[in-house]
Amino acid sequence: MKNIIYKKAETTEELYQILDLQHVNIRDSISKAESKSEGFVTVQHDFSILKAMNNTCAHTIAKSNGNVIGYALSMVKAFKEEIPVLKPMFKKIDSCVDPNLSYITMGQICIDKAFRKQGVFRGLYNAMKTHVKHEFDAIITEVDGKNTRSLNAHKTIGFKLLKRYMSNNQNWELIIWNWT
Repeated sequence: MKNIIYKKAETTEELYQILDLQHVNIRDSISKAESKSEGFVTVQHDFSILKAMNNTCAHTIAKSNGNVIGYALSMVKAFKEEIPVLKPMFKKIDSCVDPNLSYITMGQICIDKAFRKQGVFRGLYNAMKTHVKHEFDAIITEVDGKNTRSLNAHKTIGFKLLKRYMSNNQNWELIIWNWT
């Protein structure tokens, strides 16, 4: 196993490395075959929103040899109006989650291809949980229904289905990892 450390994102350089990794894994940048076998990310963030999200609740990153090789983005409810494609997710959360539940949304998770199948996905989520468990009781996210690799990985961690729904011609699975 390669030397991997898990930590909160702290520097501008780390945020730009997140954006670089995001860019090469965005659905439009990869073939249909690769998106089916390797998974994909749906949202391309801009630096200002990524930094604002990080300033509110730091993103969790995995680094190897000084480079970001994976990330799990933290997104608090205050950002629910900032990314248009995620607005329907927050409406669904509001409709099916106890309003007293203290949760954070995982805005996106991605691992560099060279580091997949090495436990980085689980490592990122475990580190994220460690970073936020004193403030939140759960992590909620949504996964494109066609992204079976990601869905299976989330279920392995312990995420459970909250709701399936359609938005922007995509089938979504809203899932939760509740620690209470």
